[in-house]
Amino acid sequence: MEILNKLRNLDAYPKINEDFYSRTLSGGLITLFSSIAILFLFFSELGSYLHVVTESKLSVDTSRGETLRVNFDVTFPALACSLLSVDAMDISGEQHYDIRHDIIKKRIDHLDNVIESKPDGIGAPKIEKPLQRHGGRLDHNETYCGSCYGAEVSDDDCCNSCEEVREAYRKKGWALSNPDFIDQCKREGFFQKIKEEDGEGCNIHGFVEVNKVAGNFHFSPGKSFRQSNFQLFDLLALQTENFNISHKINKLSFGEKFPGIINPLDGVQWTQETSCGMYQYFIKVVPTTYTDIKGHKISSNQFSVTEHFRGPQGYPQPPPGVFFFYDLSPIKVTYNEENVSLLHFLTNICAIIGGIFTVSGIIDTFLYHGHRAIKKKMEIGKYG
Repeated sequence: MEILNKLRNLDAYPKINEDFYSRTLSGGLITLFSSIAILFLFFSELGSYLHVVTESKLSVDTSRGETLRVNFDVTFPALACSLLSVDAMDISGEQHYDIRHDIIKKRIDHLDNVIESKPDGIGAPKIEKPLQRHGGRLDHNETYCGSCYGAEVSDDDCCNSCEEVREAYRKKGWALSNPDFIDQCKREGFFQKIKEEDGEGCNIHGFVEVNKVAGNFHFSPGKSFRQSNFQLFDLLALQTENFNISHKINKLSFGEKFPGIINPLDGVQWTQETSCGMYQYFIKVVPTTYTDIKGHKISSNQFSVTEHFRGPQGYPQPPPGVFFFYDLSPIKVTYNEENVSLLHFLTNICAIIGGIFTVSGIIDTFLYHGHRAIKKKMEIGKYG
């Protein structure tokens, strides 16, 4: 009875009964539940007011002359670092073969343990005294100049390392099919280094800057070059059936990271027993701008992707590797962080309090008059 009396005293809607107010049990219960509802909605609205709201809109991308930064971290568990190269090209005609700057390679064993980590580079350091182009050696006071084996552009060109010979051949559009005949490669132990890495894997990560036009970048074994408008690969006289392009994309993004971004290729893995072939990812890049509450603007990109694998069958045989073909969307997405205005917050609070009290009053009035009507009928014996 004491609890019921306390609930009755909570009645915020006292009833006039002739010359005094009457507090009821139902009124007390309604007041209690109304107060709980008001507090719940108040703190919910306060949380929305303090929380940053992100608004989005679509517009036509009118930017010009920009570049696209591609960040990647890819692991090839069955492809040695000495064979792996990164190339990029686009429809504007710009081509970059065997990109090395801003790229780190990690040699890994079959348990994914890191054996060695270093900036990209193939082969041993440049030898100090390479062979003369015309045979023999000069006196120690004269300059040494290694032969490029027919790939010299002028008589003054020198190739003092195996890598320089390979680069000269690439520029000529020639395939270096047998480095065993190149003295620099034999002295550096180029093939020996490749054999030492046999059975290893490679993690390659870094970034490349490309023009903001459609194009592709790819990871492939050997050094790329062009001949008669076809892209070919210097495969170092190895059989393409030996290349296993199983891979795991740890991270792949276009531009800076911003809150809420989802990169659909992060963590994607592809493994196959007979995996020689060309694995292709077709990417649609959507330019995106994110402006935080402090006004800091982040220019980045989102993307969607589909994938396809081409086996070694057919003619011409596709080059082995992992290829990423990207295209730009003409639509730009803009995100802006905003706070809810104080006026909007106060308006909602007043609407919550007034609305709940009004509805509660209607319910209480209905229950009170309904209870009185039933009570009167029972007194005169007409109820039931």
